[in-house]
Amino acid sequence: MEDGAAIWRIARDSEVLDLNSSYSYLLWCRDFAATSVVARDTSSGADGAPIAFATGYIRPERPEALVVWQVAVDSAHRGKGLAGTLLDSLVGRVTEEQGITSVETTVTPDNTASDRMFHAFSERHGATLEREVLFDGELFPDEGHQPEVLYRIGPLTT
Repeated sequence: MEDGAAIWRIARDSEVLDLNSSYSYLLWCRDFAATSVVARDTSSGADGAPIAFATGYIRPERPEALVVWQVAVDSAHRGKGLAGTLLDSLVGRVTEEQGITSVETTVTPDNTASDRMFHAFSERHGATLEREVLFDGELFPDEGHQPEVLYRIGPLTT
């Protein structure tokens, strides 16, 4: 739970992710730790500060699917492939522990970094990537929200 405040700050500073309340990040770290991962800056010791995270959950209606909620990397550590490494690590662990066979996430049309990351992930894992609009922009109460496009990646083969 002690990582909740740090991952909230990383999400806030990303300027791309929808920022949830700080309280929700604390709850996420408590309730979904088994389906999330945090990377730390270990240059000053093994218990370094969080520099990136990937959060997810198992979808109740599809227990074979890991829904990746957010992936973010602190600006000082971007461009090094850390997001993809975190995603691979998280999916590998959850596959081994819970037997998932697919990944779901949503990406807005303007988030080219996430689009590239999930396309590359599907290629690395020999999986098909299918897309469809899950939530049209007009469903959101805040004006100007882009649609959330559902990415379904699977079946995972590696």
